[in-house]
Amino acid sequence: MTDAGSGDLPRGPKRFRPTFWATVFTIPALIILLALGTWQVQRLFWKEGEIAKRVERSQRAAVPLPRDFPDPAAVEFTRVALSGSFLHDEEFYLGARTESGRVGLNIVTPFRLDDGRILLVNRGWVPQERRDPATRPEGQLAGPLDIEALLRTDGWKGVDFARPPNKPEERFYFWLDLPVMAADVTAGLIVTEVYADAVASELPGGLPIGGQTRVTLKNDHLEYAITWYSFAVILVVIYFLYHYRREDDSGGA
Repeated sequence: MTDAGSGDLPRGPKRFRPTFWATVFTIPALIILLALGTWQVQRLFWKEGEIAKRVERSQRAAVPLPRDFPDPAAVEFTRVALSGSFLHDEEFYLGARTESGRVGLNIVTPFRLDDGRILLVNRGWVPQERRDPATRPEGQLAGPLDIEALLRTDGWKGVDFARPPNKPEERFYFWLDLPVMAADVTAGLIVTEVYADAVASELPGGLPIGGQTRVTLKNDHLEYAITWYSFAVILVVIYFLYHYRREDDSGGA
């Protein structure tokens, strides 16, 4: 005979029973995680478009430099053919730049075009110890010259609080400020809407090393999106497992 007071009591079926405070915290967290994932997807498509634009413009046949630039961003990364002479005595220095893991700087030199205008050209990278033009005389090419370059726009491309100050008095810049630089070029009509990055080419002495434009960009946004969406899924799973309980189980309200 079985004792009525012994043994396990029958337990009710499991049901989904959400609690108030867990729901209050979970819903905003889920919205934030989904928003972050969606933002990364949008950044992914933007970055892919930016890379495609750079590649397409930089690989076209070189065209003459436009006479004016009503929208400089619309011509950025366009390959142009330039004819003229470098004004080596008035070069500027753009740091700190790396090449194959080595820290150095880029040489930015005014280029007097055949039509009389002057365009600043980033000729390429040199090691820090070769900043002095006297240490690389072979690469100081005399004109007239025909070169190809990619048009670029100036200005600081990062967040404002991290922007380092330029040193115009030393002709040293961390980011190019064309109007300020133009004031230090002694003669000629200076183009201040754009400058140009010289494409890679063989130079006597091997310096400067051209082709400093980064056409391809790091694009990790798909991985970031997957991460945020995965966190959202994990949160939902934990929420449901926590609230999927038997009717007679006790739980916080």
